[in-house]
Amino acid sequence: MRWAAGSAVALALLVAGVATVASAREGGSGADRAAAAPRTPAVESADAGFARDMAVHHQQAVEMSFIVRDRTKDEEVRRLAYDIANTQANQRGMLLGWLDLWELPKVAAGQEPMGWMAAGHAGHSMKGMDGMKGMGTGYRAHDGSLMPGMATRTELNRLRSASGRAAEVLYLRLMTAHHKGGVDMARGCAGLCTVPAEKRLARGMVEAQQSELDAMAQMLAARGAGPRS
Repeated sequence: MRWAAGSAVALALLVAGVATVASAREGGSGADRAAAAPRTPAVESADAGFARDMAVHHQQAVEMSFIVRDRTKDEEVRRLAYDIANTQANQRGMLLGWLDLWELPKVAAGQEPMGWMAAGHAGHSMKGMDGMKGMGTGYRAHDGSLMPGMATRTELNRLRSASGRAAEVLYLRLMTAHHKGGVDMARGCAGLCTVPAEKRLARGMVEAQQSELDAMAQMLAARGAGPRS
């Protein structure tokens, strides 16, 4: 498998962003479109918070996938990394496109990562939102890990210096933790976000990443390893 470094991700971001804005502008014109347009989410809303945080979360997954591409020749791991990089780059483009469409900042000054989940929980029932309790309320950012599941700078450097089976196992462990954090965040949006398209995207993330978690568990077992403690 040959990758053109960065080109697939850049193209996915461009296409996703354009498609997001274009699809939102389809339909009637003038007063008809204005009347049908949904209310723009506020900067502190779950919709905006999820878009900002998941864009950051996804960016690290793309970065880790490009790193492991150069650290192993194993086609199974490289194929998984390729799929994750392209899928999450495309989704990241959609999330950033929504923020542009809503004319909201991609970085909200004074707002802690995951804060939208804590604020949303205050006014919503937790029924059907297992795994979210405590999210956005007590995680302490450290060594570049801004949100639950994100790898630290130290772990990324270890991945860059590993090779072969060691790189494969470390990538699968880091991505397993990363996906678990992403799944919990996506479940949060599915329960708290109000924009239908964003809720659908979040539900799709839960299903897809859970499937990849099952696959990564099998890949780790085949290498005589398991998830990190």
